[in-house]
Amino acid sequence: MEKVTLREYAKRHKLSYFNVMKMAKNGDVKSVIEVEEGKEVTYVLIDEEQEKKVSENIIETSAKSLTLLEENKLLKQEISRLKEALEKCNKRTILA
Repeated sequence: MEKVTLREYAKRHKLSYFNVMKMAKNGDVKSVIEVEEGKEVTYVLIDEEQEKKVSENIIETSAKSLTLLEENKLLKQEISRLKEALEKCNKRTILA
């Protein structure tokens, strides 16, 4: 397992720092909080299984232009992923 900071992880996956921070807080990625020089620093623990899950969630945009059918397919995948996330959120608010 490799240990990297949130910023380094964001750079590697071309994500925003804020999104990586949310992923760490939600438990989407394994993370560890350590105290260095009196400050709490969050590190992401990288392993191969986790990287596969994360890379599936990140939809990469290609340099070539997409046809309408391909773009439609990608948008439908994104909608279904967002619906699943919304259902999880609704279940949490009902239980609270």
